[in-house]
Amino acid sequence: MAGEPQADCLFCKIVAGEVPATIVRETETTVAFRDINPQAPTHVLIIPRVHHPDAATLAAAEPQVVADIMREAREVAAGDGVEDTGYRVVFNTGSGAGQTVFHAHLHVLGGRGLQWPPG
Repeated sequence: MAGEPQADCLFCKIVAGEVPATIVRETETTVAFRDINPQAPTHVLIIPRVHHPDAATLAAAEPQVVADIMREAREVAAGDGVEDTGYRVVFNTGSGAGQTVFHAHLHVLGGRGLQWPPG
């Protein structure tokens, strides 16, 4: 059920502390951690503590949590020193967009030039 931890979800296991991650920040509603395959010097994932399969589902069910994630993106960027030089935030929604873990998550990327359009 949406919102409930899923036993087979990698990100739910990170939230529960069952899988190690390099945690950058935690709030009541979010966890931010470094991506294990970084695509930029700053590459942090911000996830909700509640399970929703993608950003669209999360936004429909819990819009305040999406706002919390976006607020944390700014804090992550500031903490990594990329707030002033620029950073990108990305929600991949669905496999066609490159989503591989089906627990809503936001990528925060920065610390290098980011071309447009993205690959």
